[in-house]
Amino acid sequence: MSSSGGKILIVGITPYFLERGVLWFKENFQKVLEARKTQSFWQDNTLLLEKDQKFPLMEFLRKLDELGYEKVQSIEKPGEFSHLGNIIDIFPINLKGALRLEFLGNKIENIESLEIEIEDEEGSRKLLQKKLKLQKEFSGLKNLKPGDYLVHLDHGIAQFSGIEKSKILNPKSETNPNYQNTKSQTQDYYALKYAAGDKLYVPLGLERKLSRYIGFTIPKIHRLGSLAWQKTKKRIKEETEKLAKELLEIYAKRETVLRPPYLEDDELQKELEASFQYLETPDQLKAIAEIKKDMTESEKPMDRIVCGDVGFGKTEVALRAMVKCVLSGGQAMLITPTTILCEQHFQTFKTRLEKLPIKIAMLSRLQSKKEQKEVIEGLKSGKFDIVIGTHRLLSKDVEFSASTLRRQNYGAEASEGCGKNLRLAVIDEEQRVGVKQKERLKKMREAIDILSLSATPIPRSLYLSLSNLRNISLILTPPSQRLPIKTFILPFKEIFIKRAIENELRRNGQVYYLHNRVESIEMAKNFIEKLVPKAKTGIAHGRLPEQKLIETMLNFRKKGLDVLIATTIIENGLDLPNVNTLIVADSTRLGLSQAYQLRGRIGRGDIQALSYFLYPERLSFLAQKRLKALKEAESLGSGYQIALKDLELRGAGNILGKEQSGHVNSIGLNLYCQMLSESMEKLKSDRQTISLDNIPFGAKLLKKPEN
Repeated sequence: MSSSGGKILIVGITPYFLERGVLWFKENFQKVLEARKTQSFWQDNTLLLEKDQKFPLMEFLRKLDELGYEKVQSIEKPGEFSHLGNIIDIFPINLKGALRLEFLGNKIENIESLEIEIEDEEGSRKLLQKKLKLQKEFSGLKNLKPGDYLVHLDHGIAQFSGIEKSKILNPKSETNPNYQNTKSQTQDYYALKYAAGDKLYVPLGLERKLSRYIGFTIPKIHRLGSLAWQKTKKRIKEETEKLAKELLEIYAKRETVLRPPYLEDDELQKELEASFQYLETPDQLKAIAEIKKDMTESEKPMDRIVCGDVGFGKTEVALRAMVKCVLSGGQAMLITPTTILCEQHFQTFKTRLEKLPIKIAMLSRLQSKKEQKEVIEGLKSGKFDIVIGTHRLLSKDVEFSASTLRRQNYGAEASEGCGKNLRLAVIDEEQRVGVKQKERLKKMREAIDILSLSATPIPRSLYLSLSNLRNISLILTPPSQRLPIKTFILPFKEIFIKRAIENELRRNGQVYYLHNRVESIEMAKNFIEKLVPKAKTGIAHGRLPEQKLIETMLNFRKKGLDVLIATTIIENGLDLPNVNTLIVADSTRLGLSQAYQLRGRIGRGDIQALSYFLYPERLSFLAQKRLKALKEAESLGSGYQIALKDLELRGAGNILGKEQSGHVNSIGLNLYCQMLSESMEKLKSDRQTISLDNIPFGAKLLKKPEN
């Protein structure tokens, strides 16, 4: 124990101290005491305690907070403390074991050792170092404004009221009798408002204990000192440990499977890439390079997600990966969430691949049974190299050709994985895959390469927590010729609608008119036809027979219609460069992220796109805020601004699953992801230690646990 003459030293959780072991503190105990007399660093970052010392309990708790110790229900590992009545349990990072301090009024009446010790000191320090780094990464406090919600690691959710300055005096006292600096200093604090008028002041420099709250709902503000927060945190920590275990198990299985690497780029691959009519963005090129590296330089199956704003070029990235797969002797499939998107991708791929010796097919339930049978037989015989389809592709009757790629060196598991010639599955909007299909995909994941595409931006915090498990490519930069979409927030008036449609028709363009009520959409069609008689109109919504819907969309694509009166069905990945005006009849009925995604369906080329978000006479305060945020996020790639409000949460729900959304609401997305990352790091360390030493990692009770 770092003690002398009954005195006990407790040091703060800083990088400097985490680099030094327990033995160092024991050997340098007297030097530390001398340094505390004259140097502010040692005075600010250490505590010297002894029995019968006068030390107000609340001041002691505040000091532990400033030293970086985390308040928990019951301590388990270094860096934690718990508080119950007049008893404080603490596990100092500079000691081998935990301590219990018992206070009587403003005096430490007793100090005793607890039967909690750490066995792997080096491993524990490394875990704390990672935790310190994670806390800083997940803080996210840039551009804070009064009224924003913050989460304090020890005290829960509060409202930020601003940065406040306060003068502090550091005189000699019974708690720091040797400190010589008696000058007044000015300190900046984050001022936090809690329930029932409680306030907390967090000094600048302790930001790692704070994180910005992002959640689906307006959060419940906690009371300072309430046990409810510690219980909530403990419950969610247990849940993140379960999720981390599931994630690690899924990806651990993939580590044991090997498959032959793909071939390097040949002339056909280069010919395809040279035929791309646009200039690739830096992010596109980076994503393409990362995928090629996964495919050609590794024998482990790829599992990568490509995330980017609408229209930023994810489809081209997927196309090149699929062609590489085919040119290496495999088959590839692209799974889409809707028949409309399936048809669109099929037409895009046909155009791009028309000069290459690659055979492509489409499979969806819109085809006749005879057509479906021909495609399925063609896949099994190897006639088709690429298939684009809906979730119909995951049906049991769909099989691929026998593989010619088996190698003796890849063992039984690899042979099973490569036993069919399907080598790459691209999944467009994986979050929309059903439960049964997900189970099928989960089995496939262990053997073939998976590339997922998502138009929902991944929150930075979620990216950080998952990036060490699943490879992620972010496409944040828009195409070079893309212009920001001009956004107008206007009251619903016939004159505005008439002018908007006529202006678009004048430049030979097309219009989306969004009317999100199926029951009255025919009335909306009649309204537009009377308003602009020369406009050819059509209707699209989810209740139309799918064949009729496809026909309407094909007619619109071929410019047989001028105005498409539609519900939010147009949100699903449609890419029509000639549609450059969007009119939303009642924008107050849309969420912020949905409005943003819909706006991204226009302006896909180099023509100035215009969006009109109309609102009724009465506009609620919340609707005003949403529309104002949409207007402010007019610049390209600003989905990440909106993400802080809404899109990030949708991204989290998509990737983590709906069952996690309640946990996210309770503690905020940033802290949730921080806990998830910590759980994954701990499990990884546990597994490494078990495999090496066959003993559990970290702090544990010395007593034998009861069965």
